[in-house]
Amino acid sequence: MSSEGKKLFNIIILGISFMFIFTAFQSCGNIAQTVITNLNNTDFHGSGYTSMSIIYGVLSASNLISPSLVAIIGPQFSMVVSGMFYSLYIAVFIQPATWAFYTASVLIGIAAAVLWTAQGNCLTENSDENTIGRNSGIFWALLQFSLIFGNLYIYFAWQGKTHISESDRRTVFIALTVISLVGTVLFFLIRKQEDTKAPGDDDSTNEILGESSSARNKMMRAVAAFKKSITLSFTKEMLLLSVTTAYTGLVLTFFSGVYGTCIGAVNRFGSEEKSLIGLSGIFIGVGEILGGGIFGLLSKKSRFGRNPVVMLGILVHFIAFYLIFFNMPNDAPIAPMEGTDQVAFMIPSKEVAMLCSFLLGLGDSCFNTQLLSILGFLYSEDSAPAFAIFKFVQSICAAVAYFYSNYFLLQWQLLIMVIVGFFGTITFFTVEWGAAAALAARGSDYSSI
Repeated sequence: MSSEGKKLFNIIILGISFMFIFTAFQSCGNIAQTVITNLNNTDFHGSGYTSMSIIYGVLSASNLISPSLVAIIGPQFSMVVSGMFYSLYIAVFIQPATWAFYTASVLIGIAAAVLWTAQGNCLTENSDENTIGRNSGIFWALLQFSLIFGNLYIYFAWQGKTHISESDRRTVFIALTVISLVGTVLFFLIRKQEDTKAPGDDDSTNEILGESSSARNKMMRAVAAFKKSITLSFTKEMLLLSVTTAYTGLVLTFFSGVYGTCIGAVNRFGSEEKSLIGLSGIFIGVGEILGGGIFGLLSKKSRFGRNPVVMLGILVHFIAFYLIFFNMPNDAPIAPMEGTDQVAFMIPSKEVAMLCSFLLGLGDSCFNTQLLSILGFLYSEDSAPAFAIFKFVQSICAAVAYFYSNYFLLQWQLLIMVIVGFFGTITFFTVEWGAAAALAARGSDYSSI
């Protein structure tokens, strides 16, 4: 197999591995609160919302050290170890204990930071300026299949269930643990790239992430990775991209938590309101996969770079926000257990609700594929620190959004996303124009990115 073939193989394996792990993890997250509700009459007294706060809080802090950890043990083994902790978190539900639940929440927060930092490094190592756009799209599309499989399970298997028996719970979480472990094992199939540089060539990637059996050299690379993370955080390009990244964090919270809650709270949807949550997740996944696939396949044919894709993303999201504002009651995000009977500016429509789910997924794929692409392009030699900063900003903003979602009416949540999205688009354009100028100075073809 040629070198280019090996790199494409690695990207596909990377995407499939993440698909398995997050099919299990997202399915676990979607049914965790229902399971916990059934368990709270026992000795278990955990809270899904508290667990989520712990995960995002630890994830944010852990991104400061994740480049150093990846530098010490390497990206492939980092993903394997992280995948094991994802499986451990899911396995806790087989025989739940409050202390184990919250301990696993802390561990998976650390594991998530390491996993995504190593993913960014692996993606960059197997790409160049001509293939980073394509590879980002392929990875994102494969990853988002997890939304389809996980939510299909929720829609069909859990439809109409109000009580989860102990036998049902164990069967489900044993199956999800195995699925997660399959994804973890697949990381071993990723092939290492041969070092084609001549002896003595200086490469900052090798300084930070190169292989060495020397413990001293590994520690030096770990310290260098930490310093590089701090340095990159204050560069002009990273500060500008942080605004765009912040927007993806707000949107992540909205479509993965808030919007489903809104749909489930609308009493006018009748007996389907709960199962529509799973259907909404499926439509979000379809939008994510379609966007990732299209933008990956068309990346080499675009003569205008990444900006048109990001422009499409913000327009699609603005349309979705407008329709959600008209379709969903304003108190839906904070409605009581009984739901809400209020009406917005139109009678709540299931069809419009599902269309908005699709648009949310499509727009999100526009932003995330292009952010992955431009980070891999700009920081090809410092990929681990760059992707750690990306995940740090995104997770911080997701945590903030989870906090205010418990208190803000729908209109204010939509307004926040509109404002941050507008400025995030402008800052992305600014960085992309700078990248285009740098390519022109090197005599490269702008359409290749």
